[in-house]
Amino acid sequence: MQSVLLHRAPWVVRVDGPAIADGAVAVRAGSIVGVGPARELNKQYPGAPVREHEHCTLTPPLVNAHIHLELSHLHIPRCRQEVAGFTDWIAALLDLRQQLGATGAAVETAARRIMQVQHDSGVIAMGDIGNTDLGLRLSQEFPGALLPFREFLGRSPATRRTVREQLGREPDDRMFTAHAPYSTHAELIQSLKFRARRLNHPFPIHVAEPASEGDLLSRATGELYTFLRERGFLDDTYQPPAGADNFGSVRYLHSLGVLDERTICVHCIHVSVEEVMILAETGARVCLCPGSNRYLQVGTAPAALFLRHGILPALGSDSLASNPELSIWREMRILQENAPDIDPARIFAMATLGGASALGLAGMYGTLAPGKSARFLAVPLTEKIGSAPELYEYLVTGNSEIQPAWVDA
Repeated sequence: MQSVLLHRAPWVVRVDGPAIADGAVAVRAGSIVGVGPARELNKQYPGAPVREHEHCTLTPPLVNAHIHLELSHLHIPRCRQEVAGFTDWIAALLDLRQQLGATGAAVETAARRIMQVQHDSGVIAMGDIGNTDLGLRLSQEFPGALLPFREFLGRSPATRRTVREQLGREPDDRMFTAHAPYSTHAELIQSLKFRARRLNHPFPIHVAEPASEGDLLSRATGELYTFLRERGFLDDTYQPPAGADNFGSVRYLHSLGVLDERTICVHCIHVSVEEVMILAETGARVCLCPGSNRYLQVGTAPAALFLRHGILPALGSDSLASNPELSIWREMRILQENAPDIDPARIFAMATLGGASALGLAGMYGTLAPGKSARFLAVPLTEKIGSAPELYEYLVTGNSEIQPAWVDA
């Protein structure tokens, strides 16, 4: 049997329990077999070799639960310091994608670069959303878990028929999802979710990102409704759901029967208390993207409200098309700025356990615990940390100054 190796550090962040001063992680054959104070693990495994991680804290790797790698070449923030509303951003994205293309060598090069940046920053898993098969190819190269989701949208009968026919030809290991309530017909959302539920796949969907999505769904009015009508995406037959006055996006999806523990509601900015209760009751997951929301000026998700109702959100970076920097460390900092009353330990849990749980990977990642993967992070501590609160504050506000090293045992 392979011998145990002890990794010792001034701090060990378990996530599922208190941070441990002068802690250690015991690993064997690629798995964690023990976590605790170093003196206790030394007694439990006498004679085991010890690898010292001086001036570091050991933590679980990060999870980026929502990213669009295939949009990595469409860096809108470099072109426009700000956008005049959500639909202005959509128009800019469509124009830039038409100009630069959606496939090809440049697209793949940019996507691979961002994929590498994610891993170098300590990300072990990603939920990647795309309209092509690029994510599927990249998933074979990523040194972790890259879950590629092919995204569909459309409202016409012809589109719905074409997608249903395509789904019938696809192998069961391919994962598909819907874009958003405003862009995807209810029947198509249900068809895609029915397949995901049958195969026990996660089902990420953009939810309540712009306030105007609620206007479209409830009253067939607002900025988004006008934009889609002018672009020919909505025809004259479009009607909001019956009895849907003040119908929020979460309530709408709940009425379609698509909310469960494998559904990931991404963004969730414009949600009511009642809708948060629905998310909690159905077990639906939530993924927050603070950096993207800040750039698009679409609002701030009620992170504290989710926590009060027992929902631990995941964190996602979205894409360079709506975010100047794709860093989960930065997402933590922005979230802390938006919600300074939230315990930084809870924010770090979102970046680790929240994402792993949302993507169905909590059996391997998200915490430092027996049975989990022995791939974790050694995060350098550039200052003396005297308490667990100081440690979590350091981790959450460090942003790009934090350059973790991978521990592969």
